[in-house]
Amino acid sequence: MRLKKICKLNFQNMKIFNPDKIIALLFLALTVVFIAVSMTNQAFFDWVFDRHHNPWSWYIRPLFLIPFCYFAYKQSWTGISATVFCLFTSMFWFNTPALVPDNVKEFLQFEKGWLYGEWNFQKTMLIITVPASFIALGLTCWKRSLLMGLGVVALMATGKIIWSVQSAGESGKSIIVPAILGLAICSGLILWGFKKLEKKKNAK
Repeated sequence: MRLKKICKLNFQNMKIFNPDKIIALLFLALTVVFIAVSMTNQAFFDWVFDRHHNPWSWYIRPLFLIPFCYFAYKQSWTGISATVFCLFTSMFWFNTPALVPDNVKEFLQFEKGWLYGEWNFQKTMLIITVPASFIALGLTCWKRSLLMGLGVVALMATGKIIWSVQSAGESGKSIIVPAILGLAICSGLILWGFKKLEKKKNAK
């Protein structure tokens, strides 16, 4: 009886090393490597930001919140981690555009200077709000709380707009349209997807 109990406990502990969590850790490690290389290699960082001037890079990034919420709802660590990796690397998915509006150039130049500038307590706390927001969003979707999830998405978009305008001035306004459009699309699809998933679950 005791041997059976020990085997059962060992089997439960082995679940920690299931493929879902192992693959999730791999994507997490790749994300950390990407951030570390970007912050320590100026040439790579400049290359990434040159491609980030492409408007497709701006408009596609908020849309990653949709698969993020879906995978959190399905409680898939791999899906969540892979989505975060894609969110960060999408900055260089598209070619450098031939023509870039002046306000976009000014804003991205401000972001580059801000990221590579002196780090203090205020900047550190501000950066922490990024992973904190994703953790909060993931938890709300994991717990199947639609209203709280939509609230977190709205706060993320609003916070990005406020910070951009207050910190970068006129050029910061270039983020408003992509942020609002992304908020509208994400909120609508998350609401639709949540209701469909809940309906499917209740039908079983």
